Amino acid sequence: MSHLDSKPNPKQIRRHPEWLKVRFPGGKNYNHLKKLVSTNRLHTVCESAHCPNIGECWDSGTATFMILGDTCTRRCGFCAVNTGRPSGYDLEEPVRVATAVRKLNLRHAVITSVDRDDLPDEGSFVFAETILKIREFSPLTKIEVLIPDFQGTTSNLDKVIRANPDVIAHNLDTVPRLFSKVKPRSSYEGSLELLKYVKATASSIMTKTGFMLGLGEEIDEIHLGITDIESADVDILTIGQYLRPSANHLPLVRYYKPEEFLELKRYGEDKGIPHVESGPLVRSSYHAADQVDNFQKNTINILN
Repeated sequence: MSHLDSKPNPKQIRRHPEWLKVRFPGGKNYNHLKKLVSTNRLHTVCESAHCPNIGECWDSGTATFMILGDTCTRRCGFCAVNTGRPSGYDLEEPVRVATAVRKLNLRHAVITSVDRDDLPDEGSFVFAETILKIREFSPLTKIEVLIPDFQGTTSNLDKVIRANPDVIAHNLDTVPRLFSKVKPRSSYEGSLELLKYVKATASSIMTKTGFMLGLGEEIDEIHLGITDIESADVDILTIGQYLRPSANHLPLVRYYKPEEFLELKRYGEDKGIPHVESGPLVRSSYHAADQVDNFQKNTINILN
């Protein structure tokens, strides 16, 4: 019997298991990055989404910058980012992000954003400008953007594609059956189409998506989701454990064990996804540079 065949029992969930222990935030590099973010009036998804890896990532000098403010126009059931009505946006933000990337001497910069359904271009202009400014300030830095769905507007997506980041990521987050509950203003099919469109439009740009586990999905649903992702020619898949940010968010149904994540990594790569990063603490941006390096190594091995 596969580890993934066991049925969850919500009553048994009491506290984080041993394998989910993380580093307590602190240290010289952590404090330096925190000061840099504050001084440059920047936002990070590390803080806004209560990421469990912030201690490790910030102490190693890496962060995921969140542009277009810290208030999202959508209310997803798993997300800790503030929801409300944003007020405008800052056209100087791309320069400030690029400056921070240069000061940190990042070899791989990750940029994400809140949803900005209130804007005609849904924030795509600021995304594109941020990519271009990082290229100008730090030409050797690889750039990864984790983008919203832009409500299916390809003209806005095209702005990001034309800016030519190294990686375009867009997370599915969950399986079709749970999608309307987890992401009520988004579409599973629409997100898959976005990933397909990027690869069809600019095959040189790596594509990436991610799943969270623990929301009540079944093993066959995870397998079907992985099949969908492979059919979209996605290059990198991340699979991690959902952790409930507060009592106001979707309940955690079960914890998955490290060996279960390993099984899913093997399943995804056997299905043909070039690189699968799968583990309890894996997030889309966690060890993002290593994910890209591993994908490129796997691609070279396949070609040889």
